[in-house]
Amino acid sequence: MPATVSLRGVSRTFGQRPVLTSIDLHVEAGETVAVLGPSGSGKSTLLRLVAGLDTPTEGTVSLDGSPALVFQDPRLMSWRSLASNVAFGLPKGTPRAVRAREVKRWLDIVGLDGFERHRPSEVSGGMAGRTALARALVRQPGVLLLDEPFAALDALTRLRMQDLLDEVQRAAGTTVLLVTHDIDEALQLADRIVVLGTGPAATITATVEVPTPRPRARDDLDLLPLRADLLRRLGVGRSASDKEPLR
Repeated sequence: MPATVSLRGVSRTFGQRPVLTSIDLHVEAGETVAVLGPSGSGKSTLLRLVAGLDTPTEGTVSLDGSPALVFQDPRLMSWRSLASNVAFGLPKGTPRAVRAREVKRWLDIVGLDGFERHRPSEVSGGMAGRTALARALVRQPGVLLLDEPFAALDALTRLRMQDLLDEVQRAAGTTVLLVTHDIDEALQLADRIVVLGTGPAATITATVEVPTPRPRARDDLDLLPLRADLLRRLGVGRSASDKEPLR
C-alpha cells in the first residue's frame, strides 16, 4: 500500500554546520512530490532522513510503509545479471517461483524483456537506470525515494525515463518523493513541488500545486507561468528592471 510521509520540525546539523531547519512536509499516500533547490540546499539530506539512512538533529520523521531509494548512480552489482540485480530487491526467503515471476514482471514493465541475463556492463546507462527502478519497485515499497535518478543520462533517455516513471507511478499508485534540480522534470512528474531556499540552513520557502492532470504534455502552455514562477523563486529569470545595469 502507498505510504504517507510526514516531517515535523525537522532540522539537521553536521557538527557546527546547519543544513536543514524547521522542515514541515506531509506527503499523501499515492502523491508525487518533487523537491527543488539549488546545490547544497539539503535536498539529498532530506531524502536520506526519510529513508532512515540518517536521523534528524531535531524533529520527527514518520512514514507508514517501507521506503525504497534510487540514486543518480544505478549502483548495480557488476557481477550479477540484470535479473539477479532486480531479485536482490526482494525480501529474503521469497519463494523461488514468486521471485522469478516478480522479477520478470518488473523487467517487462520497465522495457527490459529479453535482457534478463545481461550484465550491467553490457547495457546502456538508460537500461541500467531502468534496472535500478525495477529493483526498487519489485519490493512494492510504500514510498519511492528518488535522488536525481536521471541526471546522468543523455537528454533523450532522460525524457523516456521520466515518461516511464510517470506511467509506472500512475499504474501502481506508489507514493513518490523526487529530489531534482530540473524544473521541467518536476513540472512533468509532480502533483506538488516543494522549494528549498538557500542560507546557512535551508528551509521550505514555497509549496506549489501543479494543477494540470498527468500525464502532461511537455509543451503545455498552461505550465509556462508556473515554470517562470519557480525560476524566480530559485533566483533565476528576474525581470530586466530587477537587474543591475552592466558597467
